[in-house]
Amino acid sequence: MRILILLLLAACALAGLQTWRIGGLHDEADQAQRIIGTLSAGIESRDNAINRLNDDAVTRERQEQSLRTQLSRASQEARDREVHIQRLLNENQEMRDWYGVRLPDGISRMHARPAFASAADYLHWLSGGDELPDTGKLAGH
Repeated sequence: MRILILLLLAACALAGLQTWRIGGLHDEADQAQRIIGTLSAGIESRDNAINRLNDDAVTRERQEQSLRTQLSRASQEARDREVHIQRLLNENQEMRDWYGVRLPDGISRMHARPAFASAADYLHWLSGGDELPDTGKLAGH
């Protein structure tokens, strides 16, 4: 009978130990699930960021291609204008003479302006009294 009681107590102790052990395993499993959830959210966030960056890259590539096309068109138009100007100059002596004349000093000064680092620099330059020449004075040239 004592042996039976000892065996029963040992079985209860083993069952209690196993129950405690199973509870610990459940806690570890719950902690592992939380870690997996956190890592999954991090991966999803990273994937979303990668997708956004890829979309931005595609958009920038399209914009860049559009700018290249516009630049090509503008270059072609500039070449066409230059050819047109040269054709006009070659056709007309008066036009050639006018084209070769130096601009009056006042007009040249209008085209010469300092480089500005900021809008404040430009406003300071404007308020500095650097006025444009009177157009009436240019007429006598």
